[in-house]
Amino acid sequence: MTSRSTRKTARTSSEGRAVARTQTLLKGEHGIGTVRRTTLPGGLRIVTETLPSVRSATFGIWANVGSRDETPTLNGATHYLEHLLFKGTSKRSALDISSAIDAVGGEMNAFTAKEYTCYYARVLDTDLPLAIDVVCDMLTGSLIDAADVDAERGVILEEIAMTEDDPGDCVHDLFAHTMLGDTPLGRPVLGTVDTINALGRDQIARFYKKHYDPTHLVVAAAGNVDHAKVVRQVRAAFEKAGALGRADATPVAPRAGARTIRTAGRVELLGRKTEQAHVVLGMPGLARTDERRWALGVLNTALGGGMSSRLFQEVREKRGLAYSVYSYTSGYADCGLFGVYAGCRPSQVHDVLKICRDELDKVASDGLTDEEITRAVGQLSGSTVLGLEDTGALMNRIGKSELCWGDQMSVDDMLTRISAVTPDEVRSVARDVLGQRPSLSVIGPLKDKQAAKLDEVVA
Repeated sequence: MTSRSTRKTARTSSEGRAVARTQTLLKGEHGIGTVRRTTLPGGLRIVTETLPSVRSATFGIWANVGSRDETPTLNGATHYLEHLLFKGTSKRSALDISSAIDAVGGEMNAFTAKEYTCYYARVLDTDLPLAIDVVCDMLTGSLIDAADVDAERGVILEEIAMTEDDPGDCVHDLFAHTMLGDTPLGRPVLGTVDTINALGRDQIARFYKKHYDPTHLVVAAAGNVDHAKVVRQVRAAFEKAGALGRADATPVAPRAGARTIRTAGRVELLGRKTEQAHVVLGMPGLARTDERRWALGVLNTALGGGMSSRLFQEVREKRGLAYSVYSYTSGYADCGLFGVYAGCRPSQVHDVLKICRDELDKVASDGLTDEEITRAVGQLSGSTVLGLEDTGALMNRIGKSELCWGDQMSVDDMLTRISAVTPDEVRSVARDVLGQRPSLSVIGPLKDKQAAKLDEVVA
């Protein structure tokens, strides 16, 4: 079992200068890593999970900024900036950045979400100092050159086109818009062709300066790492770049709020000449801080999380109406979404939607069986542990936890929370979530009569 420790360094030295504060958050036992956090003067947080038994390390920097922080005219700026940080600094060209990691057999990438952005590199443990230097340099010293902005514009437009060519992916963006409308959370992370074409270098540079302050950043490293060495190397990199900020600054708190999604019974159809119709039927879910999220996770697993789930059995196994059918949850700081996805022949879209709606209604009114819940608890527990079998996944877990919750939960604690979910809790959250009137998003070549009947699905 892991245990927590409250050991801290002093906030100030004997001379009154601000110093780093270090805590051991989780003490590793039974193969689970020790997790430590250091907060530097200026508000930069550094969390590590040490696993001496592995030979790799993943280093990442998380920024507390995502597409929900954009105005309508800035839609896509966070993702645009993600691309530009790879284009060069005062120390390295774009080729220098990529070749440095390639030369040691590592991998380097980044991703942008609605509420955060992450840049990371996975390398051998002996090459961790190089990864730290390169990633920190990117985050603190990006040039954001006007020529690079113009060159990367074409790349991003191609990425948007690629997404639009994949309706199975695009339908989830449509569903977010259906549920959340023209709001920061409802707009696409990539932006649109119009907003990307309109964005200029100065707008992006101002966005960078505003949101990449050390108080908005979390550094995370996992694998065969030494916490004290990581702290020294990160601190030296940020100090050299003059990016540590004011000594009295403190980290920003995790996002909070009380957004309520009231959209119900809305239908959005995007006509496309595709071989399949792609649908998402769903309703408001839970915020990521909601204590019922554990019960919702069990419900989601039993309803559409695997080959034994209700939706998979009813839609694919028994009737052969779809190859891919599943349910999913998306939790944000102040709201959430619950959705059911299916891809099927256009002629069968109403049959698939009727089955999905019927199953949602049945589970909302009658709940799941004890057998289904027991199986879902086991499946969710196993997939949780198996999903943390590499240093990249561990880095993601501790980095996201620090940024989004401001705390760390051990794997044992997570498994305890999952196994403690009761049938009554699952049935209660099923009534609350699945009992709401759904909305529907569809992409495909539906005929006029088929489109006219879509409203019946959400009635």
